[in-house]
Amino acid sequence: MIERAGRAAEVTDREQLAGEAAADATGTRGEADELRGAMVDQVIEATARARSLQLAEELPAPVVTAMRTVPRHLFTPGVPLARAYENTPVVIETDERSQSLSPVSAPGAVALMLAQLDVRPGESVLEIGSGGYQAALLRELVGPHGSVTTLDIDPDVIARARACLDRAGYGDVRTVCADAEEGAPGGGPFDKIIVGVQAWDIPPAWIRQLVPGGRLVVPLLTRGLTRSWALDRQDGFLMSLSRYPCAFVPMQGAGKHRAWSVTVDEAGVSLRGDEPADVDGAALAGVLAAERSEAWSGVTGRESEHMAGLDLWLETIPGQCILTASQDAVDRGLAPQELKGGTFALADGSSLAYVTRPRPVDGERTAFELGACGHGPRGAELAERLAGQIRAWDREHRHGPGAVLTVHPASTPASDLPPGRVIRKRHTTMVLSWPEAR
Repeated sequence: MIERAGRAAEVTDREQLAGEAAADATGTRGEADELRGAMVDQVIEATARARSLQLAEELPAPVVTAMRTVPRHLFTPGVPLARAYENTPVVIETDERSQSLSPVSAPGAVALMLAQLDVRPGESVLEIGSGGYQAALLRELVGPHGSVTTLDIDPDVIARARACLDRAGYGDVRTVCADAEEGAPGGGPFDKIIVGVQAWDIPPAWIRQLVPGGRLVVPLLTRGLTRSWALDRQDGFLMSLSRYPCAFVPMQGAGKHRAWSVTVDEAGVSLRGDEPADVDGAALAGVLAAERSEAWSGVTGRESEHMAGLDLWLETIPGQCILTASQDAVDRGLAPQELKGGTFALADGSSLAYVTRPRPVDGERTAFELGACGHGPRGAELAERLAGQIRAWDREHRHGPGAVLTVHPASTPASDLPPGRVIRKRHTTMVLSWPEAR
């Protein structure tokens, strides 16, 4: 009875602090509650539509309860109340190039990562990349006998997170200003670690500070593609359980990674990746103006069908890059629209091919065929190579359980790695594999 009464008092005090703070914000507490409820309903609906994320179609009840409880607007100072409860990121700080440095992540992305993390009452959790809002959600999830530590390299970010957490009634969340490359100073081991920035590699400190059997959820960049991976610590390596597409600001500090890129057209067309590739940008100048070849795969899908597994398959093709174009290049007719968001590509000398926009194959435009386009002397050959990879994925893996990622120490001999496509990093060697359908 004493324990339950103490928890009730804790909740009451927290609600009172949040209510008092809400009264000072733009709008009333009732308006904030109504907007928060609508936001959570929208997140639940969006998650139910995302059926290919290796998650249940419904968000876990504890995550939903936490999101209905934590006042997000208290973690977005200076932002209008309605804006604080949109299912979009809120940028709090930018650099000199107006690039986002410290956004409060979109609630939908936060909810999915928390579902991946599967926090239980009483657990100890480390958050890397702080904003305050997710730390408050984690504090709700771990309950009175758990603990939450949130860490960020930027002292201004940590100071703001500290102030917001205190104002919202989460004064017992530990805030730490440090470079995440070395983990949390004086902290750990943790049952769960969640990373709120894009990481290129997994530092040994994260694994050391994770209990055996513990879980790490991290937005991981592999060859130009970012996925949020849930990884469990096993005997000597990490094994994935789920993944979903995401976008986060990149890691700063010792873990910062400079992506490779080469200009194809000065108007704003380039090839990029997170690993250097043997590409001659000068030889490719003007290649998109050359005659276009098309290679259609015969693989079709419905408009609403998720094909995230295909992305993971294509990213591990030897020589694969990401081809992107600026809006200006698209507007001037120098590049097709599909290049604006980036698409998988192969380059060889003065030839280039890329995965193109699917073409409709029925009158209602509900079914589409996947294919590739090529330019230059070997463009048709490269396009057919991409189309062949689409066919291989469709034939061998499309209806299987999906890709599995394992993460091993960089020193692991090749003979000790599982079968799959190897991605070598600074600290680790990662292997993507595709188990057969049962």
